[in-house]
Amino acid sequence: MNWGMKNRLSLIMGQDDGRCVMLAVDHGYFLGPTEGLENPREVLTPLLPFADSVMLTRGILRTSVRPEFRVPVVLRISGGSSIIGEDLSKEALIASIEDAIRLNASCLAVSVFIGSKYEHQTLMNLARLVDEGERYGIPVLAVTAVGREMTRDSRYLGLACRIAAEFGAHIVKTYYCNDFDTVVRSCPVPLVIAGGKKLPEKDALQLAHDAISSGASGVDMGRNIWQSKTPVSMIKAVRAIVHDGLTVEETNRTFIHESTNANVTTNPQK
Repeated sequence: MNWGMKNRLSLIMGQDDGRCVMLAVDHGYFLGPTEGLENPREVLTPLLPFADSVMLTRGILRTSVRPEFRVPVVLRISGGSSIIGEDLSKEALIASIEDAIRLNASCLAVSVFIGSKYEHQTLMNLARLVDEGERYGIPVLAVTAVGREMTRDSRYLGLACRIAAEFGAHIVKTYYCNDFDTVVRSCPVPLVIAGGKKLPEKDALQLAHDAISSGASGVDMGRNIWQSKTPVSMIKAVRAIVHDGLTVEETNRTFIHESTNANVTTNPQK
């Protein structure tokens, strides 16, 4: 890898431990004004100091993130279908590499829908984006999107993650599952776990803990952070699990304590 590629990857996996807490706020590109994310600027501002990176579209980046924030940007590059459209897997590349460079993106994100009607199209999107990213030294995050009909088990996720890595993805975002360590062993690039639907806080922390313990390099959480009643406390608890190796019980005690002191917003060492 060239210096620029290595540098941008180090920003995403920005700590000495090679792990990351990515804040996902790209839901609106197919869901519209998602509950809890109706006002992206209001949601993002208190959370960004605690995120190692933020995953979002160029529209939300331009309108809702102040340029002074020094958080690395994982730019959502694929899209083209909505939740009420024909098929969510029918995606194309929706932003150019030149615009990603103008926006100072540290990473480019594209979904692949293995086993879907538009599998081939989304894999070609990944291949094209990897080519363009390599040309300019920008890594690519492949999101192993799962349709309603797909089973989130180790066999399917292992297949999807390995294919994404074979196509040249530098990081893969996937789902946690039973026997997740087998998915990790068969994928030669770092895996970041999706938070998925909103869970009770303790369950979401357990998900993060189990994923990291099984070999994941980080988490990309959205709804389980900004739909929490105390999102700042929640993202700090997730950080403690990912970077400090705290147990769920330890972080849950911190979360409960800060839930009663919601104005506590001390910045982490960044």
